[in-house]
Amino acid sequence: MSEKHILDDKITLREVVLRLREWIKYFRSKWKTIFIWVALGAGLGALVSIVKKPVYVAESSFVLEESDGGGLGQMSGLATLVGVNIGSLGGSSGLFQGDNIIELYRSNNMLSKTLLSPFQGEELLIHRYIAFNELDQKWKKTVDLNSLDFTIPREKFTVTQDSVMRELSKIIREQHLSVAKPDRKLSIIKVDISGKDEAFAKEFNERLVENVNNFYFETKTKKTSENLQILQSQADSVRKILDRSLEELAFLSDKTPNPNPLLQSGNIDIRKKQIDVQANSAIYSEIVKNLEVAKVNQRNNSPLIQIIDSPRYPLNRYEIKLIWGLLYGSIITFILCLAILYFQKSYGKLLSK
Repeated sequence: MSEKHILDDKITLREVVLRLREWIKYFRSKWKTIFIWVALGAGLGALVSIVKKPVYVAESSFVLEESDGGGLGQMSGLATLVGVNIGSLGGSSGLFQGDNIIELYRSNNMLSKTLLSPFQGEELLIHRYIAFNELDQKWKKTVDLNSLDFTIPREKFTVTQDSVMRELSKIIREQHLSVAKPDRKLSIIKVDISGKDEAFAKEFNERLVENVNNFYFETKTKKTSENLQILQSQADSVRKILDRSLEELAFLSDKTPNPNPLLQSGNIDIRKKQIDVQANSAIYSEIVKNLEVAKVNQRNNSPLIQIIDSPRYPLNRYEIKLIWGLLYGSIITFILCLAILYFQKSYGKLLSK
């Protein structure tokens, strides 16, 4: 039984070798066709490398440092030493927990705000993007971009302007923007903007990072800032009342410099004003204590946003070089030509049977 299998294997291997020789002989007979295909592929590859514009990539990276959350933050640090990650228990929750900040970079609001940022004088980034992508010509059948004024306040935009902003944000999000955390265990975020215009890629990257980080900082400190403003307003109001009470007490004291100790009715106004001064002083002292506590909380809740790398000229440039265009075009058309010849001959054999 085993000898039969060995014999079958030898016959199968022989058939494979014979078929391979047959195909090699057939492909050699078609060398002119293959040469023409390879030459055309090399030409197309060279044409693509020449016509296709280079892509510039502006890269930024920054770190976000949150508050430790008290003792649990220390426990998280100890747990990291033994390979246990409890950061999700000790970290701050809310809008910027986990990957939500990445979605914030991809939001229509942040992208639209960045597109409407100024660029080299009175021109906006949206004007620059429309110009180098020639969208005014590509979209002229659906919308007249030249007639739209994007310098007016956003709340005065028409439906057409809002539609254009939403479409441009979608294109940038899908084709030009990349936001990721290189290491999931770290709080470092990398933002890349690619584009055919080097100046636009750099400026858009810087503006987007600035807008998102400012929004992040304002949102994280909004509650503590409002509380701080309220306490500061209360402290200023009570201080004014206390100063006025002190002035009135001094006026009453000057009015009766040597009061008769036997006449108590003459001291009633002074005593009332002294009580007001003592009460206002106690209230002011308590508000000032709360104010100092609120300032400490404000500092503790303020996140540290530290830029690590920012885009600088010259930006990273990616393009198809001529030699690679020739090589890729030749290889692709060579494989394609062999496949077509193979199927043609196989189909011819089937028809002849």
